[in-house]
Amino acid sequence: MAIAPRLTESANAVFTVLAEAGSATRPQLASLARLSKPTVSSAVAELESVGLAAHSGTASSGTGRNAAVYRLGPAAGAVLAIDLGPALTRVRGCALDGSLLAEATGSRADAADVVREALFTLPADAPIRSIVVAVGDVTAQQDGAGMRPATAKAGPVFDAVAVTLPRGVPVHLENNVNCAALAELHEGAAQGRHTFGYLRIGVGIGLGIVVGGRVLSGANGAAGELARLPYPWDDDRQPRHEALEEYIGARSLLRRAAEAWRDGEGPCPHTAEQLFALAGEGRPAARAVVDRHAVDVGRLAAAVTAVLDPGLIVLGGSTGSDPQLLPGVRAELHRLSWPTEVVSSTLGELGTVVGAARLAVARGVQTVTHTVRTKD
Repeated sequence: MAIAPRLTESANAVFTVLAEAGSATRPQLASLARLSKPTVSSAVAELESVGLAAHSGTASSGTGRNAAVYRLGPAAGAVLAIDLGPALTRVRGCALDGSLLAEATGSRADAADVVREALFTLPADAPIRSIVVAVGDVTAQQDGAGMRPATAKAGPVFDAVAVTLPRGVPVHLENNVNCAALAELHEGAAQGRHTFGYLRIGVGIGLGIVVGGRVLSGANGAAGELARLPYPWDDDRQPRHEALEEYIGARSLLRRAAEAWRDGEGPCPHTAEQLFALAGEGRPAARAVVDRHAVDVGRLAAAVTAVLDPGLIVLGGSTGSDPQLLPGVRAELHRLSWPTEVVSSTLGELGTVVGAARLAVARGVQTVTHTVRTKD
């Protein structure tokens, strides 16, 4: 990893706002950074001298004069976002202004190869500034080993990917549902809402909690681990570890479909996508299973609402994001709790890698600007 040069405070400030803006003139940079025009001119010259900013054309200033437009320079580098999903691995490489530089998708079993493909596609002269890996697990800091998945859920696939990553680059692990919640906040169904819950239903279940515009991780990094809710909970049955996830997850959904299927209804669906497609066609057995699934998700949403009162729940995940669930979820939530808006994710399965990329960009900018600062 290329070492970022030591910058003055004003150069750090201008670099940060330029990364967020993508491109800007000096007057615009002065306004965004709240610095004087002479200070910004000096900062831009400093950034240009080390390749962190570059001239990218001119724009009319509205006074008859053209103003120089600046963007990030080649030395600003790139970041890598990796979504180690339950079935697919998605990787994105981005510049520090968020623009997409590389993209690769493949099976979970081929995760290391997918990461290599994305790294190979990135510009050869772009230093990697940060890497964010989204995992379906709680993450933990381990002495001498950096961040690690806290359980065996994501450990093996993370280990396979870790050996492919460039050495010396900061690697941050984040829960995949938290990444998706961040993406919905900034680019998806929760734009303009500062408090909401992102409820993911798919192979597993999880909750991303956003309060005051920030993702809540909890004391152990385990906020939103709905799989740990006690289930079942009555006089005759003992709650089992992650039994609720087993009940609501996609595997049990397909098992219930197989049990409900009757001769004469055609082939039994083998994937959740097939089940929802048949329900959309009006097949009675598929419709009944999907409607029952909506009721179950609505009850889980009611539990979330009872604790958080988020005002908005965004449904995501391979089954949760299907709009066919919305009427049933809304009805059951209305029956059991107080008024709460429920909408489907607008980012779908891309939400996790989109959120991970946003985190990676923010950390990449911090990597460039973290060095000891001198006074202007």
